[in-house]
Amino acid sequence: MSDTTRPPDRSAQHDQRLVTVNGVRLLVREAGSGEPLVLVHGGLDDHRVWEPVEQELAGSFRVITYDRRGHSGSENGPEPGLRSDDEDDLAELIQSLGLAPANVVANSFGASIALGLAARRPELIATLCVHEPPLLDLAADDPAVADVRRSLQAIRERIERGDAEGAVHDFIDNVALGPGAWETMSPEEHAETVAAAGTFAEELRDPGWASLDPAALDPTRFSLLLTRGDESPVFFTTITMRLADTVGAAAPHILPGAGHLPHLTHPADYASTVARFVPARTTGP
Repeated sequence: MSDTTRPPDRSAQHDQRLVTVNGVRLLVREAGSGEPLVLVHGGLDDHRVWEPVEQELAGSFRVITYDRRGHSGSENGPEPGLRSDDEDDLAELIQSLGLAPANVVANSFGASIALGLAARRPELIATLCVHEPPLLDLAADDPAVADVRRSLQAIRERIERGDAEGAVHDFIDNVALGPGAWETMSPEEHAETVAAAGTFAEELRDPGWASLDPAALDPTRFSLLLTRGDESPVFFTTITMRLADTVGAAAPHILPGAGHLPHLTHPADYASTVARFVPARTTGP
């Protein structure tokens, strides 16, 4: 159900509004026309992270981005939520906008959310393109993955002690993107990621945030594309490869020169990858 409140549009090319799902109002933005394409952002981002690919995709698709609960323009729930709450939000958003079965593109923790929904509600998904979901439980026996889990525990505790900026800096440089990445970000990007730190800590408190039941995910019910960057931290490659093997999906598509955020660093290549995947599986013979 749509809420009547509508923030001012930043551009005449976009429709931006608040949509109420599961008792929270989510900021939703649309651009372009054609086959609908829902983009789901990661843990320290919001809908703006998709802007580099939005214009490329809007030439062929009706591109729908949104701020997940607790991020930027969206409300948070009354108490710390679970990843399943984000999955339920995505499900209701797909249904309320009349998109089912939907084409979904998702990154990082957003990819975990999309996969979790696909496992629970496969009838809502037509195509699913996911980049490097941090499903640590799928490779818990790998030493590098175990190190990341310990690092994330320390980062969460650091946020809870009040050092959000230091914790986010640590996460960007030493977990997600690689040494020096924080220094390449603008002051605005620093502020945006620090502002999301509280929600990020809430997400990490969910006991099931890093898990997925592979037996519940049936890629024969929808088309699945896994992608990874060849410059990403090695643990993302381990998890993505383990996911492909476990669910019987095709080998992940490699994005040369890209890391964990290809839509930011290699937008043309990433948009092209998405555009090649979705139409081939949504149009008839």
